[in-house]
Amino acid sequence: MSLREVVFMWEMPERVAPTKIILVLALLAVLPLRAQYPGQVSTVNKDTPELRAIAVLEWTGEAGHPKASRLVPVAVFDQSQLEDGPLQDGSIYLARPVPLALAGEVEYVLQQNGQPFGIFDVKNSGREQGSWVGYGAWKPLPAPKPKPSMTEVAQNRIDDEESDRPVLHRKHHDDEGGTTGSGGNSGSDSSTSAPAPASDPDRPTLHRKDSTDTPESTGAQADDPDRPVLKKSRKKPEDAGHVDSLPDVTDPNRPRLKRGKSSDSGLEILPTLMGIPPEMQQTVAVSDARNRPDHPWKFIWANPDDEVEMKTALEAIARDALGLTPPNQTKARKKAMQAAPAPLPAPLMDERFQVFELAYGSGATLVLSAHTDGPFAQQRFVTLIAQPDLYGHILVLLKSVTDGAHLDERPRMRLIDAVDALADNRGELLFELRGATQRQFVLYRVLRGQAEKMFVTGAEEFGIESRE
Repeated sequence: MSLREVVFMWEMPERVAPTKIILVLALLAVLPLRAQYPGQVSTVNKDTPELRAIAVLEWTGEAGHPKASRLVPVAVFDQSQLEDGPLQDGSIYLARPVPLALAGEVEYVLQQNGQPFGIFDVKNSGREQGSWVGYGAWKPLPAPKPKPSMTEVAQNRIDDEESDRPVLHRKHHDDEGGTTGSGGNSGSDSSTSAPAPASDPDRPTLHRKDSTDTPESTGAQADDPDRPVLKKSRKKPEDAGHVDSLPDVTDPNRPRLKRGKSSDSGLEILPTLMGIPPEMQQTVAVSDARNRPDHPWKFIWANPDDEVEMKTALEAIARDALGLTPPNQTKARKKAMQAAPAPLPAPLMDERFQVFELAYGSGATLVLSAHTDGPFAQQRFVTLIAQPDLYGHILVLLKSVTDGAHLDERPRMRLIDAVDALADNRGELLFELRGATQRQFVLYRVLRGQAEKMFVTGAEEFGIESRE
């Protein structure tokens, strides 16, 4: 169902098709409410904005078959809200009281590095620690339709050509004699006609309409599939306040007005993922009304050795930021240690290194995150966003450094993935800002040698951004 079509109702109806929908109540804010009744034809405004929702799916267990999961809304892209910015906070956007991004039967496509690998259907939602989250079912991607073989294509072509050959048939009635001679007739029928010779199968034969045919069975309704049909509901109302317009209508995209009954009255899926367990995994989820081509964000190196050199250089910068590089030694000490083998570099715990091509031909964008070993309160965390310059040197665009004892003052930046938040075929970097007692999500756009913050969830951002 396209987002350019309005469904005037308080909650999403059960019969709305979940495929390719994101937000079916979006236009309540931009269009007046109209009553729907059988026979009324409603049109869609061409200026209706298209919406795109970005969320994060969190789960424990196996991907595709999680033990527990939840969907955290991040942002909703709405072009009609340019005065406040095109990105709206998904946790509060059109919340009545459930946010629009978590309305029942909204479908999200799960992505990893720009490639879809699953679908998540929202069934119900709730609040966890003051924030809205959605619960639903993780489904596999629909299997692609098999391409027809050359034999099937050739046979279909022959069938199409033969179907265009006109053939007139004369219906045989029970009161007509089964004679095959030229003098046979049928009782009251004054006309006689000889049947077509059996040797000429292409000879047209007149087909006489059966007397049992009626205008209802032979009219334009059967010949014109686009002819509108008005149907009256035969379903008994469940209660006096429940009203469905055209419940038996054959068009699944037709807007309906529904009141008095919530489609999300019961919890179809109970909350099972609470807090932030250590084994929790995260991935990007996107819901869009339009079918857009896949855009992989992985950067392909022309020379694989370049990736190794860039990673080594970025790891050295990370060790400096974490205080893992030994202090400058005296010349005598250095001279005495020259003959000894070089010590191994200090280990980086939970190191994550990813390289993205955020726009076609834009070059490599490197993201590295790691932390030191030891008790959690004494651990130091670093996240780097960098790009190689024209000379192959590392240019750090953003550096975030914090420790386990000050996470609410300076949260830890955890990369989720790259995602096209503005539907402009350019990727943004989605991070989680995780503190000791709270968290937020932030989007960065890397452009012209800078990492610019373009959106952050929540009314106010906690912590202090680090650009050391």
